[in-house]
Amino acid sequence: MTQHPTAEERRPANDGPKAAARNRAALVAAAREVYAEHGLDAPLSGIARRAGVGQGVLYRHFPDRAAVANAVLEENVREVEQAAAAAGATLAGVLGVLTWHLTESAAFIGLLHADRTDDRTDGRTDGRTDGVHAHASALSERVARSLRGHLTAGHRLGGADDLMLAVAMVSGAVTGPTREERERRALAAWRLLGVEVGAVRPFAG
Repeated sequence: MTQHPTAEERRPANDGPKAAARNRAALVAAAREVYAEHGLDAPLSGIARRAGVGQGVLYRHFPDRAAVANAVLEENVREVEQAAAAAGATLAGVLGVLTWHLTESAAFIGLLHADRTDDRTDGRTDGRTDGVHAHASALSERVARSLRGHLTAGHRLGGADDLMLAVAMVSGAVTGPTREERERRALAAWRLLGVEVGAVRPFAG
């Protein structure tokens, strides 16, 4: 009978900092995929399996659920910031990068709704995700700053809260079983708002 290698056997030999950096990158990539499929409540064991590492390795990098989600959100936000800071950047181009992340990441959509109140009447938050929401507000403001820097005088979204309200409205429309369907719905929402969006793609550097 064919013996398949275990996760431990698939793992590269431990070569110190390089292995640690490689494992962390694999965990963040796996978390992005798992969260896109199952949302922020996805089990950490599934993220470790997707990355090909044991849960002990996951916990060495990320002590809890909030730390994993925050790492994914931080990466999303950093790419939007890089797109905004690139030479020749325009609002339409940055919105294209932002929209790509919306179509790829359920966790990122949650970030852009970070200021929403808890739906339960007792006002309690879920202990598994309240750390994420606490950090998400600051990340959401970083997204807002990146976009505001490219607003031209008299832009239709130039009001105090209009820009991020529009982003939240679009993110609420990003539903569907495939990335293509989610992108179609996102672009339709932007059109209804009368906002031009560039190519929907990740920031290429």
